Amino acid sequence: MEKEYSEKSGEYQYDLLILGGGPGGYVAAIRAGQLGMKVAVIEKEAIGGTCLHHGCIPSKAIIRNAEVLSLIQDANKFGIQVDNVRADFGAAIDRSQEVLGKLHKGVTHLMEKQKVEIHAGFGKLTGPKTIEVKGEKETKTLRGKSIIISTGSRVRSLPHLKIDGKRILTSDEALLRKDLPKSVLIVGGGAIGCEFAYIYAAYGVPVTIVETLPNLLPLEDSEVSKLLERSFKKRKITVLTNTSVTAVKDEKGVFKIEFKTADGESETREAEVILVAVGRAPNVESIGLETLGVSVDEKTKLIQVDEKMQTKKANIFAIGDVSSRPALAHGAMAQGVFVVESLAGIARTPIELLNVPSAVYCHPQVASIGLTEEKAKAAGHSVKVAKFPLSANGKALALGETEGFVKIVTDEKYGEILGAHIIGAEATELIGEFVLAKTLESTAAELKQSIHPHPTLSEAVMEAGGAIFGEAIHS
Repeated sequence: MEKEYSEKSGEYQYDLLILGGGPGGYVAAIRAGQLGMKVAVIEKEAIGGTCLHHGCIPSKAIIRNAEVLSLIQDANKFGIQVDNVRADFGAAIDRSQEVLGKLHKGVTHLMEKQKVEIHAGFGKLTGPKTIEVKGEKETKTLRGKSIIISTGSRVRSLPHLKIDGKRILTSDEALLRKDLPKSVLIVGGGAIGCEFAYIYAAYGVPVTIVETLPNLLPLEDSEVSKLLERSFKKRKITVLTNTSVTAVKDEKGVFKIEFKTADGESETREAEVILVAVGRAPNVESIGLETLGVSVDEKTKLIQVDEKMQTKKANIFAIGDVSSRPALAHGAMAQGVFVVESLAGIARTPIELLNVPSAVYCHPQVASIGLTEEKAKAAGHSVKVAKFPLSANGKALALGETEGFVKIVTDEKYGEILGAHIIGAEATELIGEFVLAKTLESTAAELKQSIHPHPTLSEAVMEAGGAIFGEAIHS
């Protein structure tokens, strides 16, 4: 469909305007194009957003390099002697940029295939159906029947740790830095902090990771977090939980960092580089929300939406990091498809945030869905919990990857799966079974009865289902 243009008003006409071309925005645009809608995406940087250019994709490519290096370092346990290993971290960074470049071209091609128009510039809502786009050379106004806000998020900083992009970094700068630091302090024990801790440790960099809460990955199951901490310590990563940074002094190229623990004790450590990984803040500033009466939560700064991702304005929707937590690319993608299909009149069940899985790609990997054991009990559920250790799984033994377990939290009466928590090899792949199971409202009994190929890591999922009833075969 050709775009309509009004000479009088100077406004382009679309079925759907999407403000932000990250994973939520571009996926929504492609789906809308498939459904025959006339779509425009407004993006001030590059299509793909943080996930593609500064997050998910480049970090996973670098992690793969770290995994290969780790495997080589442990080659002797497979009877293979490897000498004089040289690891070029700069090559890992280059490879990550090649990977994201290929994906960017692929996404751009898909947008073109669906006749999605991309308008480069900063977008601001000027009315319930209009967005002003300030580009390098011109300013124009786009008009659409519906609008999706998918402006994403940015890395947070701390007042006493001013980001300079050289020695005090966020993940944005760290993903481009080709030189390994002599030592690094990572502030924040969430997914980003843990992934970078693994990367740097694999390359032989002394790493200290500090987290103000009692555990690393504080949103995950406590047993998972504790096992990860033990694993990190085996890798000679210093883990400081219940600890906060109180002061930082730069003394001739070395930071002296002062900490305070939960019991009030103080200590000092040194690091050449500090990586700040304390979460992400939604991009809601200067995009015109206040003029339209679109509500933003005062504390979280998230755009307030209902279960249909709809704001108080009937034709304006908000998806992804700017409207919901956890801030995960796959959640934004699913929300984008949901909104577009709803607009097209396709009946859809609203997305349940508890059915959005989380995935952390450090080693061992961590993945989960639904409620933790603690949260299930706090919500008033009468629960049954079971774990199956990977040390009892034949494929894990063959791989030499026996660290970890699969844990299921179920309703005691009906066996409904309330949550699943995995730590170990390929946890981020295995969690997909639980996503499907929860989506289909399956029970632990059905997991137990599903025949899995042998030998595979996925058998641990089946065995965990059996363990709920005390019927795991191999443990």
